[in-house]
Amino acid sequence: MNREDRYAYGMKVLEQVDGEAGQRIVDSLADTSPELGHQVVAWAFGDMYARPELPPRDRQLVTLGVLTALGGCEIELDVHINAALNVGLIPTEITEALLHAAVYCGMPRSINATLIAKKVFADRGLLPLTNIG
Repeated sequence: MNREDRYAYGMKVLEQVDGEAGQRIVDSLADTSPELGHQVVAWAFGDMYARPELPPRDRQLVTLGVLTALGGCEIELDVHINAALNVGLIPTEITEALLHAAVYCGMPRSINATLIAKKVFADRGLLPLTNIG
């Protein structure tokens, strides 16, 4: 595939996974680093997210764990918690993944990520969670 084909394919994957939130990230880079926006679409989504070895829901669980561990990724967590819901994860699976991350990256990062999840869940009318185990 050439550069334009990779971008077009990546946009299809981005729309399926992140929807409008992903497009907003790309748009926000247009006047500062359009190449970074291109790479997000073409490489991250066109190449990496499109790989068949992991289903989209598993990729989102990995992404949530990594963003939680990194800390300071609130914008990306918002996008990817929405994406996790878009690809079939349910809120309790998301909160369980963020809880599990506390074992490896600490309570403060787990709490911060969970508060982002709370915002996303509230925005989508999913609170209060009723299927808590």
